[in-house]
Amino acid sequence: MKIILRKDVATLGDAGEVVTVKNGYVNNYLIPQGYAIRATEGTLKALETEKKQQARKIELQRKSARELAEKLEQMTLKVFAKAGESGKLFGTVTAGDIAEALKAQGVEIDRRKIQLEAPIKSLGKFEAEAKLFMDIMAKLSIEVEAEGASAE
Repeated sequence: MKIILRKDVATLGDAGEVVTVKNGYVNNYLIPQGYAIRATEGTLKALETEKKQQARKIELQRKSARELAEKLEQMTLKVFAKAGESGKLFGTVTAGDIAEALKAQGVEIDRRKIQLEAPIKSLGKFEAEAKLFMDIMAKLSIEVEAEGASAE
């Protein structure tokens, strides 16, 4: 019997695939558990339509991520932290601090998507990367300044 997988099944395939399976396995396990539906003419057409819509949606997300990456790469982000006389920070600047600074600029990125090579422990200029979409990364320029430093 031909079926369309609704969820990934380790022994059969990934969601959205059309596979041929024995009737007993389909009727007793796959369909009752919600892993599959029968592949009829109507469900196959619906699957194609769904795939087209999904592809269109992904392309729109990719386009907006590229635009955001261009915007982020042109911006220099200022992060303020408490620092001693020698320029060493009391603590570190983390991805969470960078996410907060981005939020203040009107850009919301989850802190888990910001990648630092190492926690920032001194004043100066640094770079980080933000994963915006599947394969789209943006380089962030970060300038760490002492709290209370005069704005230029």
